[in-house]
Amino acid sequence: MIYITGDCHQDFRRFSTRIFPEQKEMTKEDWPSVIHMMRGQVFEIDGRRIFTFGGARSHDIDGGILEPEDPYFQIKKKKLDRGELPYRINHVSWWQQELPSQEEMEEGRRNLAAYGNTVDFIVTHCCASSTQILLGGAGYRPDIETAYLEEILRNTRFRKWFFGHYHGNRNVNAREILIYEQMIRIS
Repeated sequence: MIYITGDCHQDFRRFSTRIFPEQKEMTKEDWPSVIHMMRGQVFEIDGRRIFTFGGARSHDIDGGILEPEDPYFQIKKKKLDRGELPYRINHVSWWQQELPSQEEMEEGRRNLAAYGNTVDFIVTHCCASSTQILLGGAGYRPDIETAYLEEILRNTRFRKWFFGHYHGNRNVNAREILIYEQMIRIS
């Protein structure tokens, strides 16, 4: 099983204490069959090349991102709790690292270039901007990551692209697959 870091609601601090810059994967002793695939890496597994890139902008923050240190935090939170706008709390349910850094994106470009911009599979949390439009029209806004993934979509040869941020299960087209509540075997 593979695991992609970068779900927009992950506590990124949990990973930062166990990851070193020279690592491109992490496995836990108690989960020996799980491969932690880092952003922007190309893995070769069973003769297949897999490009991975986690991360996504939170779509459920219309009420904003609250700062726990804000002297008005409790008042703002209470007001939002009575309303219908979803919100997040910085370093509790939201982390700035949900979106990639320029360095992570550049590393992904370099790693793909090392393989002639050709892989068998792409596994990401989010998807390209044009794919978002197919999924939800104007319901999703492009951002730095969807623009980056659009670049990857346009410049990389691949067989299938799997992503799950949009909480559904469907084939968007012949090569792009939204997968959320399923585990599948790829070959």
